[in-house]
Amino acid sequence: MEISQTTSQQFQTAATAVPAAEQTAISADFETFLKMLTVQMQNQDPLDPVDSADYATQLATFSGVEQQVQTNDLLRIMTGQLAAGGLSQLAGWVGLEARTEGAVLFDGTPITINPIMPGGAQDARLIVRDVSGNELQRIPIPVGNDPLTWAGATADGAPLPNGRYSFETVSLRGGEVLSQDPVGIYGTIAEVRVENGQNMILLASGQKVPAAEVTAVRDPAIRPR
Repeated sequence: MEISQTTSQQFQTAATAVPAAEQTAISADFETFLKMLTVQMQNQDPLDPVDSADYATQLATFSGVEQQVQTNDLLRIMTGQLAAGGLSQLAGWVGLEARTEGAVLFDGTPITINPIMPGGAQDARLIVRDVSGNELQRIPIPVGNDPLTWAGATADGAPLPNGRYSFETVSLRGGEVLSQDPVGIYGTIAEVRVENGQNMILLASGQKVPAAEVTAVRDPAIRPR
């Protein structure tokens, strides 16, 4: 496996990028440990001195803990750098449309949903759930994978409150359920960012989703036939 110069430089940078405050804390702890060890040696019983092997064990134990702390710091820094590297690749997504299958933000504007149904379905229903997962609506819809518009209103035409809603399709044949699947919603990508070491997608609607939950990306100017 070839490691690029850039990657090597990033890891070298990480090796020296442990925050100064944490390095100072580690050094202070080590100095405190040495002082305690010195006091222990000064106050030991001359007729029954502590075995030198015990001192070596204590030193080795502290050294191991110190190295583990530094290793954890380096891993955290390297994880952030790797996420930032992925961010540069996701930058090209800005302006495109991302498909997600989780709850989406409804602000009163009708939502276009993109169902995917199995072959052989004869009937279908759209299930609408609130943010708590409670079923609010079960609406008959045409069989197929064509985009549909959800108006965000009750059967009487009263608007539903703004908030997050999720969608599922139930595909039926002969009255029997073939499948029940989450429905994908496309939203325009306004920004990509790193939060807590994770690549996040910010949609124009204000919704924020992990990049790993995006199931498709498309150019809004080129719609599938």
